[in-house]
Amino acid sequence: EVPALCPMFHIPFQSGDDGILRDMGRGHTAARYREIVHNIRTRLPDAAITADAIVGFPGETEEQFENTLQLMRDVRFDQINTAAYSPRPHTPAAVWGDQVEEGVKKERLRRINELAAEHALERRQRYLGRVEEVLVEKRNERHPAQVKGRNPQGCPVFFEGDIDELKGQLVPVRIVEARPYSLVGERAEGRFAGGRYADDGESVVVEA
Repeated sequence: EVPALCPMFHIPFQSGDDGILRDMGRGHTAARYREIVHNIRTRLPDAAITADAIVGFPGETEEQFENTLQLMRDVRFDQINTAAYSPRPHTPAAVWGDQVEEGVKKERLRRINELAAEHALERRQRYLGRVEEVLVEKRNERHPAQVKGRNPQGCPVFFEGDIDELKGQLVPVRIVEARPYSLVGERAEGRFAGGRYADDGESVVVEA
């Protein structure tokens, strides 16, 4: 409905447990968060949903942490920025007596990152074989013959190209490899960039 907007939503949830959310002073519940995601995917099933999450907030039990993992399983995020809680000066939680042990926080961070990567790779499978419109940003420093850009969902896409020619351009790229947090593609010569694709074997623009 608004072509200038990209189908990507960053909606921090921080925790999947209502008790922890209340202690954090967040204004939502896990159920409300699921409802928001459901509404987005009903209207825009191909949209990317990314988030932020914190593990080891003071007082977090194993059961409460499991509620966070369950929310992740229910939503299956495209990407999550994660962190272990660390006390911040002049914040109430910094002086609470039920701080989570560092070893426990480290283990929970490992587990949440492992699940996040699993879901990210799963979500990126849908791009394989598709022609994606990619906005080229810069050279791939690790592989200078490649450029790096992003598709409409904000996912990094790497493909061979000349950065001097392509920087700032919208380029049609066929995705040939999906990784947890990026895609690899090949430039689709002669394909239209600037609209949506109906890829039925022909270069058909369904919406410019």
